[in-house]
Amino acid sequence: MYEVKKFEHLLGLEGFSDELLKNHFTLYEGYVKNTNGLVEMLDAKEIGTVEYSELQRRFGWEFNGMRLHELYFENLVKGGSELEADSDLGKLMIKLYGSFENWKKNFVSVGTMRGIGWVVLYLDKENGELRNVWINEHDTGHLAGCVPILVLDVFEHAYMLQYGLKRADYLEAFMKNICFHTANTRFSLAQ
Repeated sequence: MYEVKKFEHLLGLEGFSDELLKNHFTLYEGYVKNTNGLVEMLDAKEIGTVEYSELQRRFGWEFNGMRLHELYFENLVKGGSELEADSDLGKLMIKLYGSFENWKKNFVSVGTMRGIGWVVLYLDKENGELRNVWINEHDTGHLAGCVPILVLDVFEHAYMLQYGLKRADYLEAFMKNICFHTANTRFSLAQ
């Protein structure tokens, strides 16, 4: 069974009210609970039945909702951390985007697109490239064979309680609190 990871250390994060974070943590805990419930139900159903098939379809939504939230919370830290230009991730960002600022501009522009979903900086292990990608739903749109390096939640629950429709202000707060040490570790492990 999957365990709820604790992220209370993020309370007091600049640009994120404690109320917003606590609500977000509760939503995440629901994904963990539902993932565990689906595992139990799938184990109890006969493979090939309509019930099994529908539960299996739902599993990707709940599981990815759980994991994406974990990746999102894990890549935040109070005060953020700078991306070191000479780190492996920094070097590749500069090579592919021309500069860190160009990468950041691209990442934020993807985050401002209309709709709900996620922005994921993926490493394509096949060709070694980085891609900022929009994901509409937890279970669709992911790049096969690619590894998430940085994850941004742009569903309304991630910002509306505090920012209303001012998503750009939320994105600015997110960018100030990115833990690039975590992103760089993910990148190094993925290579």
